[in-house]
Amino acid sequence: MLKTMRIGDVVLKNNVILAPMAGVSDLPFRLLCARQGAGMVCMEMVSAKAIYYKNKNTDSLMEIDPQEGRVSLQLFGSDADIISEMAKKIEDRPFSILDINMGCPVPKVVNNGEGSALMKDPVLAGRIIEKTVRAVQKPVTVKIRKGFDEAHVNAVEMAHIAQESGAAAVVVHGRTRQQYYGGKADWEIIRQVKEAVHIPVIGNGDVTDGPCARRLMEESGCDGVMIGRAAQGNPWIFRDIITFLETGQTPERPAASEVKEMILEHARLQFACKGAYTGIREMRKHVSWYTAGFPHSAAVRRRVNEAQSMEELLELLKEIES
Repeated sequence: MLKTMRIGDVVLKNNVILAPMAGVSDLPFRLLCARQGAGMVCMEMVSAKAIYYKNKNTDSLMEIDPQEGRVSLQLFGSDADIISEMAKKIEDRPFSILDINMGCPVPKVVNNGEGSALMKDPVLAGRIIEKTVRAVQKPVTVKIRKGFDEAHVNAVEMAHIAQESGAAAVVVHGRTRQQYYGGKADWEIIRQVKEAVHIPVIGNGDVTDGPCARRLMEESGCDGVMIGRAAQGNPWIFRDIITFLETGQTPERPAASEVKEMILEHARLQFACKGAYTGIREMRKHVSWYTAGFPHSAAVRRRVNEAQSMEELLELLKEIES
């Protein structure tokens, strides 16, 4: 089940991939997941229009470190000309794969006709993919959902369109936009997509550990798995899934001391990338995720929201470890 994976002319060392997550899969977090063995890490989605209008915050979103290994840069938008032109404009950046977001469910994206709204307009979706594929040399992939809602389940049609428009692979999240991240992911739709196209299919949704990853690949036949929310506060999930797929064994959960060291390293990376003011604020949600399930974690969450410096974070971590 664990194998190298080819997307266009790009070869990944394995088929266990970090999902793009807004506000989560920034450079520091991607580095941690890459160190734990992720075969590819995906960046936070970037607005093609923001690049077009030279938004000052967009450059930092697109920063890449050589230590990340294979990186996928994800664009979103609904204008085929702007997406394709901006893809060409940024192609010299050191990412391996360009992904087009057709799955984001948040209202401010969907209400602009972007993200999963494109599931409702397959013709436009195809035009965006085709124009972008023609504009760049790097492989283009597409991330879709099961459909917009249960009355409009069209992942198979969308995957066909992606393939015929030149996409090198497709990622399928087994939920509709209407579901957001609730309910259960439908792995059957991933199987249907895999049987319908010959490009690689990456399954996404409800993969929380090694046994889940193996089950998804067995039940759907998908070529790889993408890990999203299950990686929050748990970059070890890549090590765990890879070990399980190789040996059938799951490593022991990290001890409190190991969690503390990971939080510290995450904080150091955040501070180095974003400075102390933003870094400590970014760490608040991560510390909450890292410490979920620990004794007194609710109190930890309250206190970390008041932390203003690395020193205060260190004091809090000493208490967690003890």
